[in-house]
Amino acid sequence: MLLILAALTWLPGTLQLVDSPWLTAAVVLVLFPIFAAAFACVLLTRADRHSVWLAFRCLPGAVQGALGGLVVSGIVVILVSIASTGNLQSAEVRDGRYFVLDTTPYERGRVEVSRSQYVAVLESDQRSMLAIPGILFAAAAYLALAAGELRRADEGLRM
Repeated sequence: MLLILAALTWLPGTLQLVDSPWLTAAVVLVLFPIFAAAFACVLLTRADRHSVWLAFRCLPGAVQGALGGLVVSGIVVILVSIASTGNLQSAEVRDGRYFVLDTTPYERGRVEVSRSQYVAVLESDQRSMLAIPGILFAAAAYLALAAGELRRADEGLRM
């Protein structure tokens, strides 16, 4: 869902839904417990990274493809977003003027930009704000499914 919203930011206009503080709070409040629980499940299996990868490879191909597609699409969204705005980020409006943070080395600071540049940076920020949690949710799914597969394999060995 988050990656679809990130892709929608390429449509003309800005997404009002993304600017709302409750969406950010909801994503943060849901993401960290889910990711922590998935990570804990893997830690409780006491498996190394290679075993976790092998367990993931035992999952159906459609599941592997779906999770891989989510991660790849999230990375593509982030890379395209970064490439389109360069070193500009954190768009804001103050007194009717548009400012962004220029992170160019040795020239770091707030700079005034045109409205079109402000909108481009705002949309780029929205894409990143949606794509990064989307990738982390996919990683949590990877961890949870691999941990489940490891536990299933351990149960099979005990019988």
